[in-house]
Amino acid sequence: MHISEGVLSAPVLLTGVILSAGGVSLGLKKMDYERIPEVAVLTSAFFVASLIHVPIGPSSAHLVLNGLVGLLLGWPAFSAILVGLSLQALLFQFGGITSLGVNTFNIALPAVVSFYLFRLFTIKHNPYILLFSAFLCGVVGILGSALLVALSLVTTGEAFLTVAKLVVIAHLPVMVIEGLITATAVVSLKKIRPELLTGKAKI
Repeated sequence: MHISEGVLSAPVLLTGVILSAGGVSLGLKKMDYERIPEVAVLTSAFFVASLIHVPIGPSSAHLVLNGLVGLLLGWPAFSAILVGLSLQALLFQFGGITSLGVNTFNIALPAVVSFYLFRLFTIKHNPYILLFSAFLCGVVGILGSALLVALSLVTTGEAFLTVAKLVVIAHLPVMVIEGLITATAVVSLKKIRPELLTGKAKI
């Protein structure tokens, strides 16, 4: 999901910075102080999940968990993902500082979309609805990010069209894995910490 330094055009990079800044600003406004530990834990989970990655041209394929992060946090997912990506860029040179805005938006927006699509379904008591909606949450998070990465590459230049298609195709198995991980995590949280699913994430 990380797009490397020196790949995207200046207009795409600038657009990513502006959009991510707006998302982070809105996320901070909607984040209650008592939820900071929860945000920190999910930032750590996101950071660790993304460490093992397979390079795909100017991007890469790896676990992201943005669906789960978005489901539990809502808009504050922008802040969590920004911190995680910043640490990865500084410590391991995954992605880069100049592409940080685009990478943040590409991963965080589908996380927030997952929140709005599946939050109400995952607080239901029906175990089948809970399981299926959590699985779809993981799938949608990765699918949305893959499509946004592809869009970022294509808008930079038609030369990246083939790579953009490859990025989406390479993430198809990742979507299934993320769906299974998200479903397992949500079912476990429903039993152990149900307040995390029914907490004060602000619409």
